[in-house]
Amino acid sequence: MIEWNVDPEIFHIGFISIRYYSLLFMLSFILGIAIFHGVYKRENKPKADLDPLLIYMMLGTVIGARLGHCLFYDPSYYLSNPIKILKVWEGGLASHGAAIGILLALYFYSKKHLDQPFLWLVDRIVITVALAGFFIRMGNLFNSEIIGRPTNVPWAFKFIRAQVTDPLTPRHPSQVYEALAYLAIFGILYYIYKKQGSKVCRGFLLGLFLALVFGVRFFVEFLKENQVAFESGMALNMGQILSIPAVIAGIVLIFWAKEPNNELPETKTSPKKK
Repeated sequence: MIEWNVDPEIFHIGFISIRYYSLLFMLSFILGIAIFHGVYKRENKPKADLDPLLIYMMLGTVIGARLGHCLFYDPSYYLSNPIKILKVWEGGLASHGAAIGILLALYFYSKKHLDQPFLWLVDRIVITVALAGFFIRMGNLFNSEIIGRPTNVPWAFKFIRAQVTDPLTPRHPSQVYEALAYLAIFGILYYIYKKQGSKVCRGFLLGLFLALVFGVRFFVEFLKENQVAFESGMALNMGQILSIPAVIAGIVLIFWAKEPNNELPETKTSPKKK
C-alpha cells in the first residue's frame, strides 16, 4: 500500500501559488511545442506559425475543457451561477470538452493557414495531446482527485488528502493507470509518425488516438469513483457515455484513412508545359 499525502502546492509567495498541476499542465505545452518544432522542420512548414498555433491550442484546451466540465457534469449549477464557469482555479476540466475545443481551435487555425489542412494538422497534434494527457493525469494524482474505487491490490493508494469520507481506504490509483496508458499511446503515435512521416494516411493517427485514448478511458472508468452525484446508479457514467462516440469515430477514421498522402494537394506543383 502507498500512503499518498503529497501537498498539491509546491510553494507560494504572497497570493501567488505554484501547484504541481499547473506546472505539469504548462510542461505539456512546452514539450508539445518542442515536438512540433521537429515536425515543422521535417515537413518544411514555417516555424513562425508555431506561436499562433500554441495560442489556438491553449485557448481550445482550456475553454473546451472548462465548458465540457460545466455543461457535461453539472449544467444546472453552472448555468445558475455562470460566473463560476470562469473560476478555472477552483477545479473542473473535462478531457472530452478539451478534445472538442482542440478540434474546433485547429479547424479555425487551418482556415487561416491553407498549407496546413485540418486533418494533416490534427494527425500531428494528437501526438502531443496524448503526451499532455499523461502530464494532466499526473497532475490529478498530485491533487488527489479523480481517485479510484476501494481495492486490496498491492499497489493501492491511500489518498489522505482526497475529499472523501474514508481517506484511509486503499484505492485504485486510476490517475496512474490513465497516465501510463496515455504515455504508451504517445509512444505508439510518435513511432508511427517517425517511421512514416508525411506518408502516413490522412486521418489515421487521429483515428488511432480517438480509439485508443477513449477506449482506455471507457474501461478505466469502471475503476473510478463517480465524479458527480447523478452518476450513482447509472450502468455507464458520463465519462463512458461520452467516450463511446469518440471510439466509434476513431474506428471509422482508421478504416477511412486508406490512401497515403505523400504530398499535400496545396503544395503540389503543376506539370511544366512543353
